[in-house]
Amino acid sequence: MEPSAIVALLLAIGLAALIGMAAVRMSKKKPGRTLPEEDDERVAPPRTPPAPPAKAPPQPPRPGQPPFKGPPPSPGQPQRPSGPAPAPGRPIPMVDAKRKVVAPVEPPPPPAPKLVVALPVVRPLGAGLERTRKEGFVARLLDAFKRGTVDDALLAQAEEALLTADIGVKTATQLIEALKTEFKPSGGDLGPQVMEFFRKKTLEILEPLHHGVPKIAGRAGEPSVIMVVGVNGTGKTTTIGKMAHFYKNRGHSMLLAAGDTYRAAGMDQLVIWGGRVGVPVLAGNPGQDPASLMFDACRKAVTDGADLVIADTAGRLHTNVNLVDELKKVHKVFGKAIPGAPHEVLLVLDATMGQNAIRQADVFQQAVDVTGIVLAKLDGTAKGGVVLSIARDLGLPIRFVGVGEGIEDLRPFDPKEFAEALFATD
Repeated sequence: MEPSAIVALLLAIGLAALIGMAAVRMSKKKPGRTLPEEDDERVAPPRTPPAPPAKAPPQPPRPGQPPFKGPPPSPGQPQRPSGPAPAPGRPIPMVDAKRKVVAPVEPPPPPAPKLVVALPVVRPLGAGLERTRKEGFVARLLDAFKRGTVDDALLAQAEEALLTADIGVKTATQLIEALKTEFKPSGGDLGPQVMEFFRKKTLEILEPLHHGVPKIAGRAGEPSVIMVVGVNGTGKTTTIGKMAHFYKNRGHSMLLAAGDTYRAAGMDQLVIWGGRVGVPVLAGNPGQDPASLMFDACRKAVTDGADLVIADTAGRLHTNVNLVDELKKVHKVFGKAIPGAPHEVLLVLDATMGQNAIRQADVFQQAVDVTGIVLAKLDGTAKGGVVLSIARDLGLPIRFVGVGEGIEDLRPFDPKEFAEALFATD
């Protein structure tokens, strides 16, 4: 055979062998499998996760068996909160073991505004004596004792200041004699030393009397009676209204009696004050007999269980004989309605009247046995020294003093506070 034929035969056999081997390999390959062109390695097919098993429908719990709540969550797996399902559209709060996520909460409404009540400012007694201290005899005394020695000329100047101070001749003479015989200067400015000396002497005049708020021994069904007298224009009705406010704040239940029946405006004024302080007022008809009205007021107070009656009376001039006789009649009627009444008779004096107030007090004291003084309008005058004359010449205790126009400006009288405020040097 020729060599070229042999070579052709070998090539044919080799080609057939290659075709057979390719066919064998293709038969062993899975459908859809492609081999990479670069290498001839087999690559394992990707695995798909198995489908979760179908859940069985929940079975109702058996009687007496608690409902099945499922297995506890694995650590790190978020938990769903228990309770009813949230409304659609709202985020579901998720709780994590390490971090808590809470659903947004609406802010609480703002707190309601608190009611703030401003308490009334009570004026000190010194405020009512400011004019007496700066314009009255105290200022003149300080001016006189600016010099460094006490001689006859200085004492005469001090005596003149005291005699014109509405403290009364007897009181002024007593203070001057004490200054001459008892005052011992210790060197330095005489003004403060003299003021301290007069302060002590003032206390010696005032302290023997029982000043301040009168004792109210009344009780429900057996009220105490305070009869208030005074001349028209002294502030009598206004003082009664402030007294009612004072006693009500201390727990008393009371009745006001508008006994100034000859002055319709006076009755109306007391009714207004009663409404202002929240205290009932018994008012009669204009021209009615005041004694009958007072008797009715006492009976009503007993029936209503009040423990205090404050009675206003007619306030014409103290020189009027009919007024004095009428006050005596009213005084007796109180005793018939309630045994022992009136338990207190308070005379309201206008501090601006000075020594004229002392003459009024003499007449009223003889008519109805005045037991105490209410000194009104002390803040409006430089004649505060009249307090010494009332205590020294009349021997009457001072119950209240008016130091302003406010409802709280009726102050119980304190002799120590009065003396310190009157002779203060600041």
